[in-house]
Amino acid sequence: MFKKLQAKWNVNLGNLLLIISTFAIGGSLCGFAGRKILLLTNLEKNIAWFLLYIILITILWPFSVLIVSIPLGQFSFFKKYILKIRNKMMLRNAVLNNIHQINLAIFASGAGTNAKKIIEHFKNDHHVKIELIVSNKSGAGVIQIAKDNNIDQVVINKDQLIYDSNFIRDLEKRKIDFIILAGFLLKIPPALIQSFPKKIINIHPALLPAYGGKGMYGMHVHETVIANKEKQSGISIHYVDEIYDHGEIIFQATCNIDPADTAEDLAKKIHLLEYTHYPAVIETVLKNQKAS
Repeated sequence: MFKKLQAKWNVNLGNLLLIISTFAIGGSLCGFAGRKILLLTNLEKNIAWFLLYIILITILWPFSVLIVSIPLGQFSFFKKYILKIRNKMMLRNAVLNNIHQINLAIFASGAGTNAKKIIEHFKNDHHVKIELIVSNKSGAGVIQIAKDNNIDQVVINKDQLIYDSNFIRDLEKRKIDFIILAGFLLKIPPALIQSFPKKIINIHPALLPAYGGKGMYGMHVHETVIANKEKQSGISIHYVDEIYDHGEIIFQATCNIDPADTAEDLAKKIHLLEYTHYPAVIETVLKNQKAS
């Protein structure tokens, strides 16, 4: 049982014991506080008393475990745990009210800075859930970002992406509605595009159709733009089709290039555009799809 909990919560044995202790002490504390509060009401111990007691300890429990978690060094874990419970309750209410939740899978290969901005953008949106992070690198920074936000992660290689039909079935099983590419360096295969028609979105660090195509990613793009002495660059957000950087453009934003700018200077400007616009454009696309 301990090993399953360690794997589920991604903690070592020492922290697991502290977490279990926090649950036990916090539960006892909220039960004690609930009884003390009810003693002040002078109510008889009948059905109404027990119902009120249940309501009280339900309200007091999050505060009790958070208080206990501080000296035991588990505050960060329980803050995330309680937020996760709250989000599940909000989702249940949404389902009861026939509000369809949109599930997103983010594909990323690197540090995950764009993925992090997207996760933060939708963190309190109960209609949109980041269901899965997919990466082709087990050591990618985006994997740790997923763990920090309690999001499931899948690591795949090129052959699995292209030839393994179980991968697509897993996405369908998870009820993924949209795939968001955030610095994913593998080409999306036709089978995946056909399974998610006009449901895969990518961001490119240049003004397409210029500076797109195979090999045009990251610093390669910025170095080429600077070498060609362009006066402007920008970002292109587009649907993914079977040709590199070719799908229908959804949105573009530009930035000026100063004569003294290096590729690194341009990269900083492009990153700022990405962080500012990508999450908001994704939200707009999802709203438009939902309305149509």
